[in-house]
Amino acid sequence: MDSAMFWEAVIKSLVLILALLTGFAYLTYYERRVLARFQSRLGPDRAGPEGLLQPVADAVKLIFNEEVIPAQAYKAVFILAPIITMVPALAIVAVIPWGDSVVMFGREISLTIADVNVGALYIMSVASIAVYGVVLAGWSSNNKYAMMGGLRSTAQMISYELALGLSFVAVVLLANSMQISQMIEAQKGIWFFFIQPVGTIVFMIATLAELNRAPFDMPEAEQELSSGFNIEYSGMKFALFYMAEYTKMVSISSIVATLFFGGYLGPGVERFPWLGPLYLFIKILILLFGMIWIRASWPRIRYDRLMAFGWKILLPLALAIVFITALGILLNMLWLIPILSLGAGAVAVQAINLSLRRKAYAR
Repeated sequence: MDSAMFWEAVIKSLVLILALLTGFAYLTYYERRVLARFQSRLGPDRAGPEGLLQPVADAVKLIFNEEVIPAQAYKAVFILAPIITMVPALAIVAVIPWGDSVVMFGREISLTIADVNVGALYIMSVASIAVYGVVLAGWSSNNKYAMMGGLRSTAQMISYELALGLSFVAVVLLANSMQISQMIEAQKGIWFFFIQPVGTIVFMIATLAELNRAPFDMPEAEQELSSGFNIEYSGMKFALFYMAEYTKMVSISSIVATLFFGGYLGPGVERFPWLGPLYLFIKILILLFGMIWIRASWPRIRYDRLMAFGWKILLPLALAIVFITALGILLNMLWLIPILSLGAGAVAVQAINLSLRRKAYAR
């Protein structure tokens, strides 16, 4: 790699990190505004015009908060855990293409930091690392509530990682490649969402569980664990966990948009490459709205039901989706995939319905 390519990669990385951190700050504002609308209240409106400076006020408050480390905590691990959680949230988007190549300063620049040929494997690998930070935070705090939250996070990750990985397999089969740019190219005719709608839903449910977002936020259930794995954290260390959650929301939304909704593709993007990042941003914004809507609408799932849903419903459904996708490709009948997938999804919904009915009658 020559020096020009090196500095290009460094500048693109810094721009992406800055964009993600700014996006995290204003995603909190976006979520508060949307939740306020759902709940018929105002939301943040004091700091700055329309409350737009509220994220800045929150950042200043967290910076100046006193940081307390418990006397019996394992200090080195306690300090490292928030960093281990935050870094994967930033690193995971390195392989996401934000657009086609553009010409700047007389030089053709790719809007991807690293277009590796095993991009799907990279995403799955990096996404699995973040759970170590949560587990280590719970263990190093030397607090029973925190430890329970860390253990819950481990069990939850194992349960839903399998369905997440199998959903990736369906996309890899449809694109015939593990390279993210090739997956986008394969969606020029039709988005993978329309070929595999149930696979998209399974992927999104599994990512919500990976993010520990409601209704899958059992590792930090306030009613049971008094905040869970991060209960002993304060100041900027707590802010890093907060940043990691919201940054991962943006990262996961960009991955879903890329794998199932055509990524940066849209009308006129071939003539005007700068439209690519705009299209991807709009898709991310819509997916984030969906995550916030789910948080506003669904109650937290009881822990045993959460685990049963992962093992008894999502995992068999994800296996069925992989089989159906492979069968459709083998028979060269892609139109068959959504029909059979919707049938498998209907069976899964009926299984959930029967399970809930049995438990209701058992009472």
